[in-house]
Amino acid sequence: MNQRRKFIKNSLIGGISLMAVPSCKTLGFGGQGPGNYDLTRDVAAQYFDGEMCYVHPRGGIVPHQGVGQMPEIAMTMTTLDLAGSDVFKGMYGLHTQDLGKTWSPVEKQEMMSPRFETIDGVRRPVAASDFWPKYHHQSKQLLGIGHTVVYTPDWKVAHPRPRHTSYSMYDPKTHRWNKWKKLEMPDTNKFHNAGAGSVQRYDLANGEIILPIYFMPPESNSKVTVLRCGYDGQTLTVLDQGNEMAVDDETRGLHEPSVTFYEGNYYLVMRNDKTSYVTRSKDGLQYETYRRWTFDDGSDLGTYNTQQHWVTHSKGLFLVYTRRGADNDHVFRHRAPLFMAEVDPEKLCVIRETERILVPERGARLGNFGVTDVSPDETWVTVSEWMQPAGVEKYGSNGSVWVARIQWNETNDLFDVVRS
Repeated sequence: MNQRRKFIKNSLIGGISLMAVPSCKTLGFGGQGPGNYDLTRDVAAQYFDGEMCYVHPRGGIVPHQGVGQMPEIAMTMTTLDLAGSDVFKGMYGLHTQDLGKTWSPVEKQEMMSPRFETIDGVRRPVAASDFWPKYHHQSKQLLGIGHTVVYTPDWKVAHPRPRHTSYSMYDPKTHRWNKWKKLEMPDTNKFHNAGAGSVQRYDLANGEIILPIYFMPPESNSKVTVLRCGYDGQTLTVLDQGNEMAVDDETRGLHEPSVTFYEGNYYLVMRNDKTSYVTRSKDGLQYETYRRWTFDDGSDLGTYNTQQHWVTHSKGLFLVYTRRGADNDHVFRHRAPLFMAEVDPEKLCVIRETERILVPERGARLGNFGVTDVSPDETWVTVSEWMQPAGVEKYGSNGSVWVARIQWNETNDLFDVVRS
């Protein structure tokens, strides 16, 4: 066992015990992979005072900025005002330079704070939220992308409202994020309410970015499309757009898409109020007709109305998700525990036998999370306990920010390409 794993199994972090979890068996990544992986969990931060908690914790790496040329991992998260719905009044950050043995104190990111804009003649707060940092290899920058939330003057989510894709760059010298910017869209009427909140992107070798977004055209529910974007180290620009995907039913539409690339195909997952959908593409822009997620036995996966994201290894494709049917009817929208399972990329289904719990259920929802490829040997899934509705703490949750560490027993050869 390497020194990193020895530390996790035998140490404390900030006075919080690290939880060693037994090795999780897989099906050998389709019969050709490492056979199993080690999983450990620890807590990077914790905050719940009855009025606020942290949400949306996601990290990205800055190569060679840590101890002994290890990467620095910078994590962002926002505070949630528990008295309202999706009220995000500040973005915060912390970082580790020793692969999570120690974490910096949590500090407010002033340049990422909400700012006031005059919209329809009214001065309103606008927050950057649902942020996801990821290392952009060509520019050698940690680039975070999310979206904006426009509120009423008294901090209620406004409907209808303008929404933009927001983005910012990280300065590893100061451990600060720069002032957030907005992505300019080609059709301001059609994309009046459009953003990349909580989406997982894919960066191409030439530096271009495959960026899924969801948008609400006038007189329509939410649709999903995928953009091809350029980034020159300062400005994110739209270069091309793929086909548009929609559902014609009584739901709010399609939301929070996430994309990955595996063995010649792009794979896209999309949230819906009643279920979740998956599709694939050869070029990253034009996607097949989507289908509902199922297990390999044909039964419904049971995930609905929350996020799913990808964990991608050179020998296997995995989905991270929540679902019904896990003795979790007391959890809001069944958003805990957090599962991971291998995906059959040909049949586009989840292999039931490979399902394992990454983060256990303690009453609070775990549906808003992120994935970070830390090294060829390790991938992290980060998630916080979202302390709504009131009373979830009676099941044991306390606003912990979890880091679930997937430690591969075979090198992930995609890491040098992915460079999260």
